[in-house]
Amino acid sequence: MRPNDSTEKVVAPGREDPFVSGLAEAIGGPRGTHAVPETPSRGGGFWTAARIVLALTCLTLVFHWVQKSPCRDGAWQDLSQYTNFCYTDVLALYYAEGLNQGKVPYVPDGDDHQVEYPVLTGAMMALIGLPVHAMGQNDPSLNQGQAFYDLTALALMAFAVSTVAMILSLRRRRPWDAALFALAPTLLVTTTVNWDFLAIVLAIAGLWFWARRQPLAAGIMLGLGAAAKLWPGFLLGPIIVLCIRNREFRPMGLAIGGAAGAWLVTNVPVMMLSYEDWHRFIELNQTRAIDWGTLWYIGRFFDSDLLSGGSAALFADIPLVTNLALLLFLLGCLGVAGLALQSHTPPRLAQLAFLVIAIFLVTSKVWSQQFTLWLLPLIVLARPKWGAFLFWQVAEVCYFLAFYLELMGASGRQVIPEGTFVFASIMRLAAVVTLIVLVIREIRYPELDVVRQTYRGDPDWPSVNTTASANSLRSTPSPSTGAVSADS
Repeated sequence: MRPNDSTEKVVAPGREDPFVSGLAEAIGGPRGTHAVPETPSRGGGFWTAARIVLALTCLTLVFHWVQKSPCRDGAWQDLSQYTNFCYTDVLALYYAEGLNQGKVPYVPDGDDHQVEYPVLTGAMMALIGLPVHAMGQNDPSLNQGQAFYDLTALALMAFAVSTVAMILSLRRRRPWDAALFALAPTLLVTTTVNWDFLAIVLAIAGLWFWARRQPLAAGIMLGLGAAAKLWPGFLLGPIIVLCIRNREFRPMGLAIGGAAGAWLVTNVPVMMLSYEDWHRFIELNQTRAIDWGTLWYIGRFFDSDLLSGGSAALFADIPLVTNLALLLFLLGCLGVAGLALQSHTPPRLAQLAFLVIAIFLVTSKVWSQQFTLWLLPLIVLARPKWGAFLFWQVAEVCYFLAFYLELMGASGRQVIPEGTFVFASIMRLAAVVTLIVLVIREIRYPELDVVRQTYRGDPDWPSVNTTASANSLRSTPSPSTGAVSADS
């Protein structure tokens, strides 16, 4: 049963989160116990919590626009795209993918040029790129690259606002949780580095529809997301595992069918048009070398620096690394499934979704700077606590800065030693692993889960019996006192 907005109170983070409570002392302390309570439909006048969060998101995106503005004109000289920390694939690939010449992604044109992204991302590139190219043909003074970036950035920012709006809808009694998303430094620096927010908005839409008891629509959104960036399709795994645990096979079938149908509808026409061009994305992921900042990159560094290259054959064998990364990911998924099936209290869907995507990033041989955005809405839904979240964000920003300095070194202008970049990579890896451990702890000890405490169940899985969930929560053994008090 959905809570009654007129009677259910909005959770005040200053009275729940130790980190926020500590900060609140500087402005007079947390909200008082006798203050008029806010409800999801009624706040302090016009500025309800949800509207404040939406406004903060828009403000962060405006700052992102300013941060990327030195690169908008495409006049990248003397490594200015790195010295200004404003590089974006969106602008670079407008030219690299031939969109400035009127080429259509996945359409053979005789020069062996192939788009490196899944179909739906290529479609977005074409939907914006072809009109921009046509306008440039009519107006030679138009800076096509800048126009393409500006229009794409506006679309991606709209997707970001839509994402936070769905988070607010999923957490109507906890709207302040979405402030983690709105104020995230990674949102500030990576929103338009690539087209990732297309997949993100579709993935969160899938979770949103599932919470609204619309499994077919949820599956369609996840299928479309997989056609944009692949990883949203992984979210079907947690849905399947929880459906098996709860014996809800009809919704599971509808979700799988919707995802498969949406993926096939978007991909089969391109496969028929040119299978070779469609297959380029898969081929690239199989043959791509170890990327910057990954677990494999760190391992190769220590192997060459400390072990004198004793394992050089392993890191040079790209097919082997690809298969090992896949094996580690599959083993991680099996561990998540076992955790979900064996836990005394059924884990929340968002917790499992975060674990699957985080494990994928930790084990993958490719971990681009903007991939952090994949985890951002999921950790807000899975574990909305500021302490560990800020540790992760600081680590991501340090990696972001070190990565650009590393790019300058790769371009011939050495700025930092390789070890400094590897250290930043280790910190990012450690921060994500820390979040994984903390989410697993809250699955094992659900009384530590603030979302479950608020809703007495999983708000993203409305068919779960909330009374049984609350009873099992109370009967779950507690960890040590130290573990209970540690938020970090």
